[in-house]
Amino acid sequence: MTLHQTTAGLDGVTAAMTALSHVDGEGGELIIAGSRVAQLAAETDFEGAAARLLSAAGKETAAGELRAELGEARVRAFARLEKILPATESLALGAGFRAAIAAIDREDGLDDEVALLGAMPVLAAALARSAEGLAPVAPDASLGQAADMLRMMRGTAASDAEAAALDAYLVTVSDHGMNASTFAARVVASTQADLFMAVTAGYCALSGPLHGGAPAPVLDMLEAIGKADNIALWIDAALARGERLMGFGHRIYKVRDPRADVLKRSVGTLGSEGMDIGLAAEVEGYAREALARAKPGRRLDTNVEFYTAILLGALKIPREAFTPVFAVGRTAGWVAHALEQQRTGRLLRPASVYTGPMPA
Repeated sequence: MTLHQTTAGLDGVTAAMTALSHVDGEGGELIIAGSRVAQLAAETDFEGAAARLLSAAGKETAAGELRAELGEARVRAFARLEKILPATESLALGAGFRAAIAAIDREDGLDDEVALLGAMPVLAAALARSAEGLAPVAPDASLGQAADMLRMMRGTAASDAEAAALDAYLVTVSDHGMNASTFAARVVASTQADLFMAVTAGYCALSGPLHGGAPAPVLDMLEAIGKADNIALWIDAALARGERLMGFGHRIYKVRDPRADVLKRSVGTLGSEGMDIGLAAEVEGYAREALARAKPGRRLDTNVEFYTAILLGALKIPREAFTPVFAVGRTAGWVAHALEQQRTGRLLRPASVYTGPMPA
């Protein structure tokens, strides 16, 4: 391994062999558990995607059984809130979610991955409500994960279209190659630490602004633009100042992020109350043109964060809860990767190149 490789964020360095997902940045393709992301989001819900990931990791799982198990896991997680929530009271929502994840533990009769997957939406909903001074809402074990999370956040049932849109989002973000949070989870799992530790590490990596932290600023940008007449002036001025347009460009994808189109279709199924979806589409169109002019040698296309922000905003999920909601979906990938890593029995321990002084 050369010094250049070690100082370039491990770009191009293979860290694992995986059957879980494949990202083709040049071709703009994401494959999750053998299916293209658009196909997966169209044909199954979160439980179905999670079951496929767990099965690919060697933990054979049926979607119907997982749905029932997750319902029970949500009920059990809710019963623990009384002990968990006090530790989050003085913390911002994102940090409180980290503390709550760290407090999740094994449940008798439930596999660890099920306990984790079921607890995440309960914690996200309870903390979102707590931030608004509201009491948690108990889960309904008969519902699917997406529908129940929306109900626990709002206190009222979600429509079928809303639940389907959130399902599509959770499926779309369920796994995405060897990203920073997944790598963190695999490193911890490689020590043979349990899944709870691995998922906690995954979330800690996800909380950084370079990984999963941009959806809320997309809404800030749209609000700053305000109306269609301001689009060109605002975007051109931002680019002239050298600012990044949130929701455009990706570390891996050199073309359009395939997840963006999945979420754009889901956004189209929702009402526009409280969210100017037409303005967002106009902003996207002009931003792509402006970026092509400003940076002709660099392809900066729409990424998943642009329509994530619009979809979650249309669902009236608080912006402070965007990262925890992302984690609800990505936990499927984290636990599958952790299980896959543990099966290898191999500790992840890369080398480093020493650049300090040598003793005389």
